[in-house]
Amino acid sequence: MNDQKAQLAQWIDAHFDEQVGVLQQLLRIPTDTPPGNNAPHAEMVANLVQAYGWTAEQHAVPEQAVRDYGMQTITNLIVRRPYDSGGPTVALNAHGDVVPPGDNWTYPPYGGVVDNGFIYGRAAAVSKCDFATYIFATRALEALGMPLTGALELHFTYDEEFGGLLGPGWLLEQKLTRPDYVIAAGFSYNIVTAHNACLQLEVTVHGKSGHGAMPETGHDALQAATRILNAIYDELPELKKIKSQIAGIDSPTMLVGRIDGGTNTNVVPGKVVLKLDRRMIPEEDPVQVEAYVRALIENAVAGQAGITLDIKRLLLSHALRELPGTAQLVASLQHNAQTYLGETIPAQGTPLYADARLYGEHGIPAVLYGAGPRTVPESNAKKADERLNLDDLRKATKVVAATLLDFLHKK
Repeated sequence: MNDQKAQLAQWIDAHFDEQVGVLQQLLRIPTDTPPGNNAPHAEMVANLVQAYGWTAEQHAVPEQAVRDYGMQTITNLIVRRPYDSGGPTVALNAHGDVVPPGDNWTYPPYGGVVDNGFIYGRAAAVSKCDFATYIFATRALEALGMPLTGALELHFTYDEEFGGLLGPGWLLEQKLTRPDYVIAAGFSYNIVTAHNACLQLEVTVHGKSGHGAMPETGHDALQAATRILNAIYDELPELKKIKSQIAGIDSPTMLVGRIDGGTNTNVVPGKVVLKLDRRMIPEEDPVQVEAYVRALIENAVAGQAGITLDIKRLLLSHALRELPGTAQLVASLQHNAQTYLGETIPAQGTPLYADARLYGEHGIPAVLYGAGPRTVPESNAKKADERLNLDDLRKATKVVAATLLDFLHKK
């Protein structure tokens, strides 16, 4: 370890209690999405970084666009730290929107309770923790006082759970940013270089209500929906035969995650709504997959008297793939992880999807790396008692700070 990286680690250790306190602040303001009223959290973060002498640009997405999207408020933040000219712009991105906490918590979901080396709370692991990782990595870098070149940007966005189009996607489309490299929120023990694409469809099956004592007077939308469900689940063995060549990614998946319909126990259901999720491996063509799934659904009810369909796309998120420049990010992160974690961490794909893909769609190399355990289940992410090992927060902050030094120190 060179002297500068040793100094980074020392600074992070000396300020670690402060970092944990900041993470507790970040966890204590709810950002449940839905309903998605996230502007208050963004305002708190803007005030928080102002104490470090930084300015957080607050980019509010227009209210009508947000409400049409199904949320209440979105204010995305950019903190720009320009240094001497000639170097790259590196962006660090974490999202503040979260799924609602649900039930069965042992710890208060918005308490930020520290117990036995862990901090508990919704988004402790995904991904308010990396607000703290990235803020303190940046502070450590700047505390060195050595000449830096290029620029560093912190992107704190609030639309990952709905797909990211009004988060990083909106910042990029509005040409508010165009970094050369991106590190986005992830876990400490692996670097994600690729992830699946995702298609979500809302299928509305229209029939005709009828009296339960005379079902022949109606057209049963649920009976038709059952045909669709059978067609979808009969397809799963075929999907298992499709294999990705990317480590960490296996096969495509498909499921129906929500069903709504009917009016009463004694009434023939006149309408049923299915919400479908189809994950695509990076090798698949999303256009072809969507056409196939739509045809599968339509063919399942073809010829059924009185039955019509509306198929609405809710989401089409593209895959994250490696780009020129990805290897440089990976090499630096792996080298620094070897120093601070004492092990070689893999670079691989994940079957999840994230809004980092939106940078990739603009030709910007992006990887996922941050504070967290080896696997999602260990963190209880999106479940009760979500938690983060504080030692992972400390180590990930050191790895990110050292990687920033690799890219931004003046040679």
